[in-house]
Amino acid sequence: MELNPLAKHQRDFGRVAEIMKALVRYGLADWMRPLPFASLQQFFTSREGDVIAEAPMAVRVRLVLTELGPTFIKLGQVLSTRPDLIGVDLAEELSKLQSSTPPDPPDAIREVIIEDMGRPPEAIFATYEPHAFASASIAQVHHATLHTGEAVVLKVRKPGIERKVEADLSILAWLAEMSEVHAPQSKQYEPVALVRQFERTLMHELDFNHERRNIEEFTRRFAGDPTVRFPRAYAEYSSKRVLTMERLDGIPGNDRESLQASGADLNAFALRGANMYMAMIFRDSFYHADPHPGNLMLMPGGVVGVLDCGMAGRLDERLRDEVENLVLAVGQADVLALADAVCRLGSVSAGADHDQLIAELSDFVADYASQSISELDVSEALSSLTSIIRHHHVVLPPGVSLLLRTLVLLEGTSQLLSPKFSLGEVIQPFYRRAIKRRFAPKRMLLRLQRTFRDWDLLFQALPRDLGDALQRVRTGNFQVHLDHRHLDHVVNRLVMGIIMASMFLGSSLLWSMKAPPVVWDISIFGAAGYVISLYLGWRLYRAIRKSGSIDSKDP
Repeated sequence: MELNPLAKHQRDFGRVAEIMKALVRYGLADWMRPLPFASLQQFFTSREGDVIAEAPMAVRVRLVLTELGPTFIKLGQVLSTRPDLIGVDLAEELSKLQSSTPPDPPDAIREVIIEDMGRPPEAIFATYEPHAFASASIAQVHHATLHTGEAVVLKVRKPGIERKVEADLSILAWLAEMSEVHAPQSKQYEPVALVRQFERTLMHELDFNHERRNIEEFTRRFAGDPTVRFPRAYAEYSSKRVLTMERLDGIPGNDRESLQASGADLNAFALRGANMYMAMIFRDSFYHADPHPGNLMLMPGGVVGVLDCGMAGRLDERLRDEVENLVLAVGQADVLALADAVCRLGSVSAGADHDQLIAELSDFVADYASQSISELDVSEALSSLTSIIRHHHVVLPPGVSLLLRTLVLLEGTSQLLSPKFSLGEVIQPFYRRAIKRRFAPKRMLLRLQRTFRDWDLLFQALPRDLGDALQRVRTGNFQVHLDHRHLDHVVNRLVMGIIMASMFLGSSLLWSMKAPPVVWDISIFGAAGYVISLYLGWRLYRAIRKSGSIDSKDP
């Protein structure tokens, strides 16, 4: 991915101008609010006709991302998983981003199928519906039937979308690099690393082979559970841009009227779906990361059908251990252990106030640890914890942020199906089993082996490293490099103060001695020195008052 699209890709200039124009248009909406001319407001409306000036900032961010197209919609959806970076309110707003768009012409989609599969769809399938029944920004979906009689759906990537995405990713990478260079305060959020993570996520979503493998893995892990159903993926009829899946028949989770009319036990359906997710997270450490109501389906017999497996999350053993540490600390109302778990789990900025973090976590534990499981609002608790983490500039690993968002979405989706649903009650037995597994003799032995291996490597390397250091001391090549953070600003101000005091003293001597040239009995050089020293003193005083710390770049 190019990091300097403006210099290397002239074709990106038009897109950069379009992005900047949209950002300015939405960012200037507040300037239009006090103007009395109603006719001017029409120039500051969204594509849906909403007046931008009347929208909160979070809504405007969602609108501008929607207007900028597929790449930015996906960026907003990824950012919605990072409330630790952008805040809970903005993350909730971005979670509403939808990528529904008009379908591409049937002939264009037909060409994609021919290029990837080597044959036209009419030759591959017994029946093929050329008009899509659903369309998003990246792909659209068609009905078809195999020659063996199975009803399937075809998810086909829209032509030309990869080229547009690559151009936008190139621009985003350049903007991220510029922000780290010219906005040092953004470094703690690692914008370049964030864009690279987003690029990997989006490239996986563009390659339908990843979604097919996710479906196959989920199907394998739940093969013995008759209450859960994933659509079968047909590898022989799939490619990078075409995914052929079994057509599941049921009622989508977002069709509440049909669900209620079905007479099914929706509370049992919600519990079944939540138990499926707990098994994914606590048992498999591999989970479907987009539990929107539309991705869950009520099938005959109360079976939970799961759709759209493109976004999946994984927890490695270290992250799973740290998440368990965090939950265990909350359960035991151990504030210090909770603070340590948060700091180990995330990246803590150098200026973080550890005492204040402990104080806020203590309030958090007091609010939630005393509640009964049936009363616990998991979404509210996670949002509160995320707000504390963000306030203290603790950046969580992407996998943990995605897990927290998944749990919040899961509780919201389940409560839409059944208002009596309690995610806390569902989590409790899985958490107990996870703790038992953690302290199982086999797991403890594995940790002991790893600890022994680490100490063994240390003792093997230590004599060699000490010998190398002593050899450098004997030969005079031993060097110690000290990095004094912020010392340059201190030195600048100290030097400025010395210069100002010296000039003031010298000017006083020139004035008292009436050193020529003299005008009206006043030494010109003495007076000029007074003026300069007073100006320098004023600048120094202003810099100190303005910054209140040594971080100011004023001299």
